Amino acid sequence: MCDETDLAGFERKGVSRRQFAAVGAIGGLAACTAIDGAAVGLTERMVTVTTPDGAMDAFFVHPAKAAPAVILWPDIAGLREVKMAMARRLAASGYAVIVPNPYYRDLPAPQFADFAAFRSGGGFEKVGPWRSKATAPDAVTRDARALVAWLDGQRAVDTRRAIGNQGYCMGGPYTVYSAAAVPARVRAAASFHGGGLATDAPTSPHRMLQKGTGYLIAIAQDDDAKQPQAKAILRQAASAVGAAAEIEVYPADHGWCVPDSPVYDPVQAERAWERLLALYGRTL
Repeated sequence: MCDETDLAGFERKGVSRRQFAAVGAIGGLAACTAIDGAAVGLTERMVTVTTPDGAMDAFFVHPAKAAPAVILWPDIAGLREVKMAMARRLAASGYAVIVPNPYYRDLPAPQFADFAAFRSGGGFEKVGPWRSKATAPDAVTRDARALVAWLDGQRAVDTRRAIGNQGYCMGGPYTVYSAAAVPARVRAAASFHGGGLATDAPTSPHRMLQKGTGYLIAIAQDDDAKQPQAKAILRQAASAVGAAAEIEVYPADHGWCVPDSPVYDPVQAERAWERLLALYGRTL
Protein backbone atom coordinates (compact mmCIF):
# COMPACT_ATOMS: atom_id res chain seq x y z
CA MET A 1 0.00 0.00 0.00
CA CYS A 2 1.26 3.49 -0.83
CA ASP A 3 2.73 5.22 2.22
CA GLU A 4 5.05 8.06 3.14
CA THR A 5 8.11 5.93 2.45
CA ASP A 6 6.97 5.55 -1.16
CA LEU A 7 6.72 9.31 -1.53
CA ALA A 8 10.13 9.76 0.05
CA GLY A 9 11.41 7.21 -2.43
CA PHE A 10 10.09 9.25 -5.34
CA GLU A 11 12.21 12.17 -4.20
CA ARG A 12 15.30 10.00 -3.66
CA LYS A 13 14.94 8.90 -7.27
CA GLY A 14 14.96 12.49 -8.38
CA VAL A 15 11.25 13.19 -8.62
CA SER A 16 10.87 16.55 -6.89
CA ARG A 17 7.54 17.91 -5.71
CA ARG A 18 7.45 20.21 -8.73
CA GLN A 19 8.29 17.37 -11.11
CA PHE A 20 5.78 15.17 -9.31
CA ALA A 21 3.03 17.68 -10.06
CA ALA A 22 4.09 17.98 -13.68
CA VAL A 23 4.24 14.23 -14.19
CA GLY A 24 0.85 13.81 -12.57
CA ALA A 25 -0.70 16.42 -14.83
CA ILE A 26 0.84 14.96 -17.97
CA GLY A 27 -0.05 11.39 -17.03
CA GLY A 28 -3.59 12.35 -16.13
CA LEU A 29 -4.02 14.21 -19.40
CA ALA A 30 -2.73 11.23 -21.37
CA ALA A 31 -5.15 8.90 -19.63
CA CYS A 32 -8.09 11.23 -20.00
CA THR A 33 -7.58 11.69 -23.73
CA ALA A 34 -6.94 8.01 -24.43
CA ILE A 35 -10.62 7.15 -24.91
CA ASP A 36 -13.40 9.41 -26.17
CA GLY A 37 -16.31 7.57 -24.61
CA ALA A 38 -19.01 9.10 -26.79
CA ALA A 39 -17.02 8.44 -29.95
CA VAL A 40 -16.84 4.71 -29.21
CA GLY A 41 -20.45 4.43 -28.09
CA LEU A 42 -20.01 4.49 -24.32
CA THR A 43 -22.55 5.85 -21.87
CA GLU A 44 -21.35 7.25 -18.55
CA ARG A 45 -22.82 8.88 -15.48
CA MET A 46 -22.36 9.40 -11.78
CA VAL A 47 -24.60 7.10 -9.75
CA THR A 48 -25.56 6.49 -6.14
CA VAL A 49 -25.38 3.01 -4.63
CA THR A 50 -27.18 2.44 -1.34
CA THR A 51 -25.06 0.50 1.16
CA PRO A 52 -25.64 -0.42 4.81
CA ASP A 53 -23.32 2.48 5.67
CA GLY A 54 -24.92 5.18 3.54
CA ALA A 55 -25.05 6.52 -0.01
CA MET A 56 -22.00 5.65 -2.10
CA ASP A 57 -21.27 7.88 -5.08
CA ALA A 58 -19.68 6.12 -8.02
CA PHE A 59 -18.82 6.50 -11.70
CA PHE A 60 -20.49 4.07 -14.10
CA VAL A 61 -19.56 3.62 -17.76
CA HIS A 62 -20.67 0.95 -20.21
CA PRO A 63 -21.00 0.08 -23.90
CA ALA A 64 -24.31 0.09 -25.76
CA LYS A 65 -24.78 -3.66 -25.49
CA ALA A 66 -25.24 -5.39 -22.12
CA ALA A 67 -21.82 -6.46 -20.86
CA PRO A 68 -20.17 -8.28 -17.96
CA ALA A 69 -19.63 -5.98 -15.01
CA VAL A 70 -16.37 -4.95 -13.39
CA ILE A 71 -15.74 -3.08 -10.14
CA LEU A 72 -12.64 -0.87 -10.30
CA TRP A 73 -11.41 -0.07 -6.79
CA PRO A 74 -9.30 3.13 -6.68
CA ASP A 75 -5.99 3.70 -4.95
CA ILE A 76 -5.42 5.86 -1.90
CA ALA A 77 -6.12 9.12 -3.79
CA GLY A 78 -9.67 7.97 -4.48
CA LEU A 79 -12.13 8.37 -7.32
CA ARG A 80 -10.83 11.01 -9.72
CA GLU A 81 -10.57 11.69 -13.44
CA VAL A 82 -7.68 9.31 -14.09
CA LYS A 83 -9.72 6.42 -12.64
CA MET A 84 -12.66 7.41 -14.81
CA ALA A 85 -10.34 7.38 -17.82
CA MET A 86 -9.14 3.89 -16.93
CA ALA A 87 -12.77 2.79 -16.59
CA ARG A 88 -13.61 4.22 -20.01
CA ARG A 89 -10.76 2.30 -21.55
CA LEU A 90 -11.97 -0.94 -19.98
CA ALA A 91 -15.56 -0.23 -21.02
CA ALA A 92 -14.37 0.22 -24.60
CA SER A 93 -13.15 -3.38 -24.40
CA GLY A 94 -16.68 -4.56 -23.64
CA TYR A 95 -17.28 -4.22 -19.91
CA ALA A 96 -19.75 -2.30 -17.74
CA VAL A 97 -17.45 -0.63 -15.20
CA ILE A 98 -18.24 0.99 -11.89
CA VAL A 99 -15.66 2.99 -9.91
CA PRO A 100 -16.81 3.57 -6.32
CA ASN A 101 -15.78 6.41 -4.06
CA PRO A 102 -14.03 4.49 -1.25
CA TYR A 103 -14.38 7.46 1.10
CA TYR A 104 -18.13 7.98 0.67
CA ARG A 105 -18.70 7.55 4.40
CA ASP A 106 -16.99 10.90 4.91
CA LEU A 107 -17.38 13.01 1.76
CA PRO A 108 -18.19 12.79 -1.95
CA ALA A 109 -15.61 12.38 -4.68
CA PRO A 110 -13.32 13.74 -5.87
CA GLN A 111 -11.25 14.39 -2.79
CA PHE A 112 -8.19 15.13 -4.94
CA ALA A 113 -7.96 16.14 -8.60
CA ASP A 114 -4.96 13.87 -9.16
CA PHE A 115 -2.12 12.21 -7.29
CA ALA A 116 -0.04 15.39 -7.40
CA ALA A 117 -2.83 17.19 -5.55
CA PHE A 118 -2.94 14.34 -3.06
CA ARG A 119 0.77 14.71 -2.40
CA SER A 120 0.89 18.49 -2.25
CA GLY A 121 -2.32 18.77 -0.25
CA GLY A 122 -1.32 16.60 2.69
CA GLY A 123 -3.21 13.62 1.36
CA PHE A 124 -1.96 11.05 3.85
CA GLU A 125 -3.02 13.15 6.80
CA LYS A 126 -6.43 13.85 5.28
CA VAL A 127 -7.31 10.30 4.29
CA GLY A 128 -6.10 8.68 7.51
CA PRO A 129 -9.47 8.74 9.32
CA TRP A 130 -11.38 8.03 6.09
CA ARG A 131 -9.20 5.09 5.15
CA SER A 132 -9.56 3.38 8.52
CA LYS A 133 -13.30 3.11 7.83
CA ALA A 134 -13.01 2.27 4.14
CA THR A 135 -10.43 -0.52 4.33
CA ALA A 136 -11.86 -2.56 7.21
CA PRO A 137 -12.60 -6.03 5.78
CA ASP A 138 -16.20 -6.03 7.00
CA ALA A 139 -16.76 -2.60 5.45
CA VAL A 140 -15.35 -3.76 2.12
CA THR A 141 -17.59 -6.82 2.28
CA ARG A 142 -20.68 -4.67 2.81
CA ASP A 143 -19.69 -2.37 -0.02
CA ALA A 144 -18.97 -5.24 -2.40
CA ARG A 145 -22.34 -6.86 -1.77
CA ALA A 146 -24.12 -3.56 -2.31
CA LEU A 147 -22.23 -2.90 -5.55
CA VAL A 148 -22.95 -6.37 -6.92
CA ALA A 149 -26.65 -6.02 -6.10
CA TRP A 150 -26.74 -2.62 -7.81
CA LEU A 151 -24.90 -3.88 -10.89
CA ASP A 152 -27.21 -6.87 -11.20
CA GLY A 153 -30.14 -4.46 -11.37
CA GLN A 154 -28.77 -2.55 -14.37
CA ARG A 155 -29.89 -3.22 -17.94
CA ALA A 156 -26.34 -2.41 -19.05
CA VAL A 157 -25.05 -5.47 -17.19
CA ASP A 158 -25.21 -8.97 -18.65
CA THR A 159 -26.10 -10.91 -15.51
CA ARG A 160 -25.53 -14.21 -17.29
CA ARG A 161 -21.83 -13.41 -17.08
CA ALA A 162 -19.67 -13.30 -13.96
CA ILE A 163 -18.40 -10.07 -12.41
CA GLY A 164 -14.74 -9.09 -12.22
CA ASN A 165 -12.97 -6.63 -9.97
CA GLN A 166 -9.62 -4.91 -9.98
CA GLY A 167 -7.90 -2.71 -7.43
CA TYR A 168 -4.85 -0.50 -7.12
CA CYS A 169 -2.76 0.22 -4.01
CA MET A 170 -5.19 -0.01 -1.08
CA GLY A 171 -7.77 -1.31 -3.55
CA GLY A 172 -5.78 -4.50 -4.06
CA PRO A 173 -7.09 -6.30 -0.95
CA TYR A 174 -10.62 -5.12 -1.81
CA THR A 175 -10.60 -7.42 -4.82
CA VAL A 176 -9.99 -10.54 -2.75
CA TYR A 177 -12.52 -9.53 -0.10
CA SER A 178 -15.12 -8.82 -2.80
CA ALA A 179 -14.69 -12.22 -4.43
CA ALA A 180 -15.01 -13.88 -1.02
CA ALA A 181 -18.09 -11.78 -0.19
CA VAL A 182 -20.06 -12.72 -3.31
CA PRO A 183 -18.42 -15.89 -4.65
CA ALA A 184 -21.36 -16.83 -6.86
CA ARG A 185 -21.01 -13.60 -8.85
CA VAL A 186 -17.46 -12.23 -8.50
CA ARG A 187 -15.17 -14.66 -10.29
CA ALA A 188 -12.08 -12.55 -11.01
CA ALA A 189 -9.84 -10.49 -8.73
CA ALA A 190 -6.89 -8.46 -9.99
CA SER A 191 -4.59 -6.57 -7.63
CA PHE A 192 -2.04 -4.09 -8.97
CA HIS A 193 0.66 -2.91 -6.55
CA GLY A 194 -1.74 -3.79 -3.76
CA GLY A 195 -0.63 -3.68 -0.15
CA GLY A 196 -1.41 -5.91 2.81
CA LEU A 197 -2.26 -9.01 0.79
CA ALA A 198 -0.34 -11.36 3.08
CA THR A 199 -0.27 -10.44 6.77
CA ASP A 200 -0.53 -12.20 10.12
CA ALA A 201 -4.10 -11.00 10.64
CA PRO A 202 -6.88 -13.60 10.60
CA THR A 203 -8.57 -11.49 7.92
CA SER A 204 -5.49 -11.32 5.68
CA PRO A 205 -6.54 -11.52 2.01
CA HIS A 206 -4.32 -14.54 1.36
CA ARG A 207 -6.56 -16.50 3.73
CA MET A 208 -9.59 -15.59 1.58
CA LEU A 209 -8.40 -17.09 -1.70
CA GLN A 210 -10.83 -19.65 -3.06
CA LYS A 211 -11.22 -22.16 -5.84
CA GLY A 212 -13.45 -20.95 -8.64
CA THR A 213 -12.05 -17.42 -8.66
CA GLY A 214 -9.29 -16.33 -11.02
CA TYR A 215 -6.59 -14.14 -9.46
CA LEU A 216 -4.04 -11.78 -10.95
CA ILE A 217 -1.65 -10.37 -8.36
CA ALA A 218 0.84 -7.93 -9.86
CA ILE A 219 3.43 -6.91 -7.26
CA ALA A 220 5.65 -3.83 -7.45
CA GLN A 221 9.37 -4.46 -7.17
CA ASP A 222 9.78 -2.03 -4.27
CA ASP A 223 6.85 -3.60 -2.42
CA ASP A 224 8.48 -6.98 -2.98
CA ALA A 225 11.71 -5.65 -1.50
CA LYS A 226 9.82 -4.59 1.64
CA GLN A 227 7.95 -7.88 1.98
CA PRO A 228 9.79 -10.52 -0.07
CA GLN A 229 7.93 -13.39 1.58
CA ALA A 230 4.49 -12.20 0.42
CA LYS A 231 4.62 -13.74 -3.05
CA ALA A 232 5.46 -17.18 -1.66
CA ILE A 233 2.71 -16.93 0.94
CA LEU A 234 0.20 -15.99 -1.74
CA ARG A 235 1.30 -18.79 -4.07
CA GLN A 236 1.12 -21.34 -1.29
CA ALA A 237 -2.32 -20.12 -0.24
CA ALA A 238 -3.63 -20.33 -3.80
CA SER A 239 -2.18 -23.79 -4.29
CA ALA A 240 -3.67 -25.03 -1.02
CA VAL A 241 -7.23 -24.28 -2.16
CA GLY A 242 -6.73 -25.04 -5.84
CA ALA A 243 -7.22 -21.43 -6.94
CA ALA A 244 -5.97 -20.28 -10.34
CA ALA A 245 -3.58 -17.44 -9.53
CA GLU A 246 -1.06 -15.52 -11.62
CA ILE A 247 1.35 -13.93 -9.15
CA GLU A 248 4.25 -11.90 -10.50
CA VAL A 249 6.70 -9.24 -9.37
CA TYR A 250 6.90 -6.56 -12.06
CA PRO A 251 10.09 -4.57 -12.77
CA ALA A 252 8.35 -1.34 -11.78
CA ASP A 253 7.60 0.55 -8.59
CA HIS A 254 4.47 1.00 -6.50
CA GLY A 255 1.98 2.99 -8.54
CA TRP A 256 3.30 2.00 -11.97
CA CYS A 257 -0.14 1.20 -13.43
CA VAL A 258 -1.79 4.57 -12.78
CA PRO A 259 -1.09 7.34 -15.33
CA ASP A 260 -1.09 10.20 -12.82
CA SER A 261 1.50 8.47 -10.62
CA PRO A 262 5.06 9.85 -10.69
CA VAL A 263 6.37 6.32 -11.25
CA TYR A 264 3.93 5.44 -14.02
CA ASP A 265 5.64 2.95 -16.32
CA PRO A 266 3.75 2.78 -19.63
CA VAL A 267 5.50 -0.37 -20.82
CA GLN A 268 4.85 -2.38 -17.66
CA ALA A 269 1.41 -0.82 -17.25
CA GLU A 270 0.44 -2.05 -20.70
CA ARG A 271 1.72 -5.51 -19.92
CA ALA A 272 -0.33 -5.57 -16.73
CA TRP A 273 -3.38 -4.34 -18.66
CA GLU A 274 -2.99 -7.14 -21.19
CA ARG A 275 -2.86 -9.70 -18.37
CA LEU A 276 -6.00 -8.13 -16.88
CA LEU A 277 -7.90 -8.49 -20.15
CA ALA A 278 -6.68 -12.08 -20.44
CA LEU A 279 -7.99 -12.82 -16.93
CA TYR A 280 -11.39 -11.35 -17.71
CA GLY A 281 -11.48 -13.16 -21.03
CA ARG A 282 -11.06 -16.48 -19.20
CA THR A 283 -13.32 -15.89 -16.25
CA LEU A 284 -16.18 -13.54 -17.12
